[in-house]
Amino acid sequence: MTEKRSGVSTRSSRVIKARPEELYEVFVDPDALVAWLPPGTMTGKVHAFDARVGGGYRMSLYHPPDERSFRGKTSDREDMVNVRFVELAPPRRLVEAVSFVTTDPAFFGEMTIVVTFDEVPGGTDVTFLCENLPPGLRPQDNEAGSRLSLEQLARRFE
Repeated sequence: MTEKRSGVSTRSSRVIKARPEELYEVFVDPDALVAWLPPGTMTGKVHAFDARVGGGYRMSLYHPPDERSFRGKTSDREDMVNVRFVELAPPRRLVEAVSFVTTDPAFFGEMTIVVTFDEVPGGTDVTFLCENLPPGLRPQDNEAGSRLSLEQLARRFE
């Protein structure tokens, strides 16, 4: 059991022109997830996927070769994460426990991502609440990455 730390949190949201059921599905489909989740010009690869509470996935996010300002957490250009599904409540809420595969103590620990899908006029308000960010993960970088992922998710439906 890991000790709970009180850490920094970020919140990002976007209204997307789709039903909550449609949006929820792309969070529990590995092919869909790898197509929209990697932020910006990053790419991804899902190594394992088990869509049930207690299951989860392992995914690598790869920085583009021309990226100069960021260094990967797992290797020079790679951020690998282990994600455990803590709660799956289709189509309204999904809770993930996320940890980086790294040797850098600044990125140790488990953060929680709560994703909610609230139906609103014109679509669904999708919100990422990221809690207990590891100390090495700058909140502004996490928030920017979440916004980029939400933009890509919106493009998938709009």
